[in-house]
Amino acid sequence: MSLLSTIKGPADLKHLPAAELPVLAEEIRDFLIDAVTRTGGHLGPNLGVVELTIALHRVFDSPYDRIVWDTGHQSYVHKLLTGRQDFSRLRARGGLSGYPSRAESEHDLVENSHASTALAYADGLAKAAQLLGQHDRQTVAVIGDGALTGGLAWEALNNIAESQDRPLVIVVNDNERSYAKTVGGLAHHLSTLRTTQGYERFLALGKGALQRTPLVGQPIFEALHGAKKGFKDAFAPQGMFEDLGLKYLGPIDGHDTAAVEQALRQARGFGGPVIVHCLTVKGRGYRPAELDEADRFHAVGPIDPYTCLPISPSAGTSWTSVFGSEMLAVGAERPDVVAITAAMLQPVGLAKFAQAYPDRIFDVGIAEQHAVTSAAGLATGGLHPVVAVYATFLNRAFDQVLMDVALHRLGVTFVLDRAGVTGTDGASHNGMWDMSVLQVVPGLRLAAPRDADQLRAQLREALDVGDAPTVVRFPKADTGPAIPAVERIGGIDVLQRTGPAPEILLVAVGTTAPACLDAAALLLAEGFTSTVVDPRWVKPVDPALPGLAAAHRLVVTVEDNGRAGGVGAAVAQALRDAGVDTPLRVLGIPQEFLAHASRGEILEEIGLTGTGVAAQTAAIAKHLLPTRGADQRHAG
Repeated sequence: MSLLSTIKGPADLKHLPAAELPVLAEEIRDFLIDAVTRTGGHLGPNLGVVELTIALHRVFDSPYDRIVWDTGHQSYVHKLLTGRQDFSRLRARGGLSGYPSRAESEHDLVENSHASTALAYADGLAKAAQLLGQHDRQTVAVIGDGALTGGLAWEALNNIAESQDRPLVIVVNDNERSYAKTVGGLAHHLSTLRTTQGYERFLALGKGALQRTPLVGQPIFEALHGAKKGFKDAFAPQGMFEDLGLKYLGPIDGHDTAAVEQALRQARGFGGPVIVHCLTVKGRGYRPAELDEADRFHAVGPIDPYTCLPISPSAGTSWTSVFGSEMLAVGAERPDVVAITAAMLQPVGLAKFAQAYPDRIFDVGIAEQHAVTSAAGLATGGLHPVVAVYATFLNRAFDQVLMDVALHRLGVTFVLDRAGVTGTDGASHNGMWDMSVLQVVPGLRLAAPRDADQLRAQLREALDVGDAPTVVRFPKADTGPAIPAVERIGGIDVLQRTGPAPEILLVAVGTTAPACLDAAALLLAEGFTSTVVDPRWVKPVDPALPGLAAAHRLVVTVEDNGRAGGVGAAVAQALRDAGVDTPLRVLGIPQEFLAHASRGEILEEIGLTGTGVAAQTAAIAKHLLPTRGADQRHAG
């Protein structure tokens, strides 16, 4: 029987002799490599925190002591040590989440999948424990060095340092990376700390030598000790943390369980806020990951663990790669175009652009707010910035889009990857809010391309706008075949008509176009004729759309965005403003947090496939078009 199989919870871990911990660590790494390469998931980050997580659960008493992970993708080892060892359906419907999940375990307090939030959670938890008199209850925040590039983390640190008698342990998991190498001044600071591991040993040796020296030794040591702050500022600038009022321990080898345990026990007994700085290696113990300079196998699909080749290679072309190639072409034509990413250079497709134009790419770290306002500065300075982020992460910078870009009528283009249903990363990563929250931004223009050709065209159209923010969004998927238009009315592409006088107008937003075309064929079999249109630019609503709606008996909008306040709501408002009373119904994503599953499974469940759109539309039509009897629908 393996050691890992005997661990049903943290209590079992505490009973293990220290001599057996290296064996357990090796078993955990073997388990992760085998399991995650089968299912896909975040491999590199978890290989790097094995010993650190073992130490955490031996020192602290979860769930009474609260451990918050930032970000949660490094919590796989935590799951294993808290009784969740069935990884066979990791990130799949009915299986374990790829992040902490309150539904899975009492040991998961915060479903933390957006970075830089753990310290703020921990600050509140520590304050609550203090106010409730729970003086023996510990709060621990485990934060990757990449997450420390986010402003929210530093706002929290400023507040955490306010009270010196409030216990809170901050574990900095320093692997020099978020996805890729951590960037910015903080990264340089931590790099300096990594080079000064001998400082405290030097001070201890000096103390011993001087105190053994008769007469003059003690006075000299006291003088040197008085200058300790100066020495630290010069040689080991942890003073940045100490100046905030935070006790600093480290740097510590994060793969030495005994050393990490000792530091954590010391921090636990301090009685105030403490930073424990652990040095780890992302991808530790899996040679292919350690050698992968791009992101150390940060996230992988199902792969062969020996060859590292995909188990089922994609036969299509991803939206991200189409964007990346077009940006490269645009870069050659327009020297004013620059790009900004928030620690996701490769995931958002900007690696080729960065390689070709290294002076025109800016990775700001996990700092979306700064990315947007910095883009505003670049635009004010005469450039056209492209800010490429995941759709769900633009939520974090809404105020900057509204007040720093739109208010000043600046030409900034936002490219939103992972828009719509993403699936396996769960509720927080579905990009289902962008077309709702951005509707309220004056002057903003929003494009939802239906295929690769439209992505290329609409990206260039967006870059030609110099006096307003523009947005181009697309999903995490393959692009599929091109869908030609049969006609253009205003700025609207007509994709299909299924009769000489169509009754139903299907407004297909972006990548819902294939489903709407399939639905049109199914509706025709039911006796309902339709027109399928792609608005291309969904904000503002094209002036030609109310006229098209007036020529039909029913309008159905279909979008991979939340139904509340999205494109359908905007179209409904436009029809009312134009005095068009054609009935309208909105199909989209329900306003709820969707459980993790594949993109296809979720689309089917929420009715955004061809069959689902047809069924919902037919039900609406039968109710709203009473003059159409069953005999008429099937006539001919």
